[in-house]
Amino acid sequence: MALIDQGGSIRHGEELDIEKVDAWLRPFLPDLADGLPEVTQYSGGASNWTYRLKYANHDLILRRPPAGTKAKGAHDMSREYHVQKQLKAVYPVVADMIALCTDQAVIGSDFYIMRRIEGIIPRANLPKELTMSEAEVRQLCTNTLDQLIALHQIDYRAAGLESLGKGDGYCKRQIDGWCDRYNKVHTWNVPSYKGIQAWLKENTPADSATCVIHNDWRFDNVVLDPEHPTQVIGVLDWEMATLGDPLMELGNVLSYWTQASDKGVLRKTRRQPTHLAGMLTRDEVVKYYKAKTGVQIKHWAFYEVAGLFRVAAIVQQIYYRYYHKQTDNPAFKYFWLINWAIWRRCRQTIRADRG
Repeated sequence: MALIDQGGSIRHGEELDIEKVDAWLRPFLPDLADGLPEVTQYSGGASNWTYRLKYANHDLILRRPPAGTKAKGAHDMSREYHVQKQLKAVYPVVADMIALCTDQAVIGSDFYIMRRIEGIIPRANLPKELTMSEAEVRQLCTNTLDQLIALHQIDYRAAGLESLGKGDGYCKRQIDGWCDRYNKVHTWNVPSYKGIQAWLKENTPADSATCVIHNDWRFDNVVLDPEHPTQVIGVLDWEMATLGDPLMELGNVLSYWTQASDKGVLRKTRRQPTHLAGMLTRDEVVKYYKAKTGVQIKHWAFYEVAGLFRVAAIVQQIYYRYYHKQTDNPAFKYFWLINWAIWRRCRQTIRADRG
């Protein structure tokens, strides 16, 4: 594993027509070096396709939707591009946007080009070349949380982002939406979540605030400074960014937060290095967020369960495709077990909340 995150070979069927991309790009970067770039593809993520275009004098990233999808909806390149372009002025860890292409004649889909942020991306495990002390791990943890807090404190109106989401009523919309999505993809071998859905609907609070939320905040969506790896120099993957409740986002963050004391399926499916000595526990994250923001949280259990149920629905959407033979990816075969593990954690959280 390389210390600096690198692209790899292009997956079969996901090749770029780089000649057309290069010709389209040159008017936006008149000093672009002669010749075609070296093209590689990033393997992380399960949504939009991401490529590195390495020229002699420019290091760039191209983002496009998977084949067969349309520009609008879940893979809206125009929206993702403009969100980052607007945020850059008030949130420096966003990449520099270069250009957006909506001409289907170039590669058959919308895409955009941004500058590559060279650094370390902390995935399930830190790179073997990176050795961090417990104190450094804690600093990495709190610095990452500080970037999340900074995002939540942006004046979205001053940044021109009023149209990013519907705003007030976010909590209710989220619970109703994820309940509907889960029920549509339920299979016989996973829990119904009916009791948990009822509990969430009965306990849905009014929004605590409205702010810009990333909506997929994980360690593998941040880029660390190679020289000072506790420092965050980039935040990636703004596909799901919107206006929403910051406490709902915090609940989503902790739904992926596998701590050292966790056992079983959830530990085995860990996606980020939150298990390392020095990382805050989930309870400590909530306390840290409260201390740094001054927010009052009256019923944290709701946000925790809401975040977990959202992940359960996402996992089930993927498993449903496997169950109905819409994909044969063997990685999805046992996703139903993850769903049961999430259900148990939801139940434990609700029981503890009731005392």
